[in-house]
Amino acid sequence: MSLTFRGFKGALLVVLATLIFGGCAHIPDRVQGVPTTSPSAEVPWPPPSAAAQIPVQTSSPPLPVQQVRQEHAGLSLVDVVDIALRNNPATHTAWEDARAAAARYASTRGSWLPTVTLNSSLIHSKNTSPQGSTAGQPQSPITETITTANLTYLLLDFGGRPAVVEESRQALLAANWNQNAVIQNIILQVEIAFFNNAGAKALLGANRTSLADAEANLAAAEERRRMGMATGADVLQTKTAYSETLLAVQDAEGRVRKTKGALAIAMGYPANTTLDLETEIPAVPDVTLTQTVDELINRALIDRPDLQASRSVTLQARARVKETRSRMLPTLSASGSVSRIWSGIAPGPQRTPYSLSLLMQIPLFDGFSRQFDLMQAKTAADAALERTRSAEQQTTYQVFSAHSDFLTAGQRVKTTNDLMDSARQSEEVALGRYKEGVGSILDLLSAQKSLASARAEQINSQLSWFIALAQLAHDVGILDPRGDNPLVPVTRGYSSEVKHHDNNQESK
Repeated sequence: MSLTFRGFKGALLVVLATLIFGGCAHIPDRVQGVPTTSPSAEVPWPPPSAAAQIPVQTSSPPLPVQQVRQEHAGLSLVDVVDIALRNNPATHTAWEDARAAAARYASTRGSWLPTVTLNSSLIHSKNTSPQGSTAGQPQSPITETITTANLTYLLLDFGGRPAVVEESRQALLAANWNQNAVIQNIILQVEIAFFNNAGAKALLGANRTSLADAEANLAAAEERRRMGMATGADVLQTKTAYSETLLAVQDAEGRVRKTKGALAIAMGYPANTTLDLETEIPAVPDVTLTQTVDELINRALIDRPDLQASRSVTLQARARVKETRSRMLPTLSASGSVSRIWSGIAPGPQRTPYSLSLLMQIPLFDGFSRQFDLMQAKTAADAALERTRSAEQQTTYQVFSAHSDFLTAGQRVKTTNDLMDSARQSEEVALGRYKEGVGSILDLLSAQKSLASARAEQINSQLSWFIALAQLAHDVGILDPRGDNPLVPVTRGYSSEVKHHDNNQESK
């Protein structure tokens, strides 16, 4: 092959132009009015002004808080869960993911149908060469319109097409199982937030009761000192106890505010939304589990939606192995086309050519890419299988642990009830002795401190019982959005009321 001097000169000019224009390429200096990057690693990047930012349109909650306040004079736990499932972004995200997976599944099923295309072109040409002229007459322009219909159908690909459909089907099942898992997680999140708020309010009430006792003790100690029946040390002791109790009240008030924010977030509202629910912890029923831990584990291995999603992902990976293997095998396709040509060359009948073809493609060599793709698909399927096995083991441990926590919570409820009875009796005895003048203020303060601690332990034990029950039902995979609990029959619809406040204003 030879290259003339003129051709070499032209190629050299093209290379030089490429180098010149390539050297002129550079990163833009500014973006939205600010530097594209910071000047050095230790200097933060200066962001653009708020006016230069492109706002992201976010959707508002489907149930505005004003509507909830107007339509619900009182909310039960079931109502709160229902609002959360409709408002929480996580449920909408999981649902949209499932819808996207359903669309992909429908798309892959279309591979079983033939592909039909219609092409149309308009061609206008004129031959300007001397050979195109006859007897000194110029060549006339030629205009042609060509319309072609093509049909292609894949006859055989050694299982590749069914594998793609199966892969998308398992992806759809996994997305639906993930949506169920998200719903279970939201229900658990709401119930924990609900009971934490109820527990914080109950603890605040208990601390305020203790604060009232401390105020009465302080007033009594000051009166007794005025009458000469107590010393200054007694007054200081009561002041110290009063301050400690006041700190506990302040801590409890802060916890109530935080738990209200957590409950608002779980319901799909901003944390500063003032939807104040008068939640309370119901009485713990005197019931026990009827299922053994082995029965609960076996049920979880069947009902846990996240575990089912993991299994679908494993089947999806196995289908991908079949689809990847089919790329190494021949494919057989049939195609046909029919065209209609309208030409301005000469009058007469228009042409309608057609064709039928049978195409076989046999992959021979592509740098061993298909072999490595198959190896990747196999190892990914093995990894997915091991992740599923790990998920099964984790599910077993979670149910076992939640079952143990629930049994412990039931025992703590009984123990704290006994502790509360004995602490109340001890406080009554110490108070009576102090009023009679035969008991010291230290004995009374110690008894009241024990009583306050017993109140807190009792509240926490009741709170732990309901949370442990919800956690166990969640880990088994049977947490019901209607408030039913198949494990232990408890009262549904723990009542609460909605207080009306202006938004973004905290009520005490």
